[in-house]
Amino acid sequence: MASTPPGQRRLQILQALAEMLEQPKGDKITTAALARKLAFSEAALYRHFASKAQMFEGLIEFIESTVFGLINQIADRQTDGLAQARDIVGMLLNFASQNPGMTRVLIGEALVNEDERLQLRMNQFYDRVELALKQALRLAASEGQAHEADTTARAAMLTSFVIGRWHRYAKSGFKNNPSQDAALHITLLLS
Repeated sequence: MASTPPGQRRLQILQALAEMLEQPKGDKITTAALARKLAFSEAALYRHFASKAQMFEGLIEFIESTVFGLINQIADRQTDGLAQARDIVGMLLNFASQNPGMTRVLIGEALVNEDERLQLRMNQFYDRVELALKQALRLAASEGQAHEADTTARAAMLTSFVIGRWHRYAKSGFKNNPSQDAALHITLLLS
């Protein structure tokens, strides 16, 4: 019998958790249900994660590394500040539409009744997104495309727009795609 390579089982658990979060009903996910989905015991789950909170932390780590890796790529590739802001907002909306289960983590819905440090970590995520947008808008201001005095308010507005679109997507049972008409909305927000 072949054994599972190290780390592969952890990845399987996180993928199954993300798939369960894609259910529009949004039922509370238990370790028993997760173990049933994977066809192994709850004890096997706990050999790879000390708690359900650690499983959610694994999903948050995936979100953070993916999103901030993409933000860095946008900043490296795009020298125009307004274009950076536009691309960051577009990427955040596309990330949610491609990862519905992760959207429930992004908005905190999946973290209700879990360890409060998970929601605090998501709040820090929002702050980092807003900071990335602020940096892009400061670049735009240095290029004469925006007003320096508006960067903080505009970055907060763009972040709120993204979070609102994520909420709408999750609350619609993943029917209202957050990317729909995004180009027009982003243009209006940046003009």
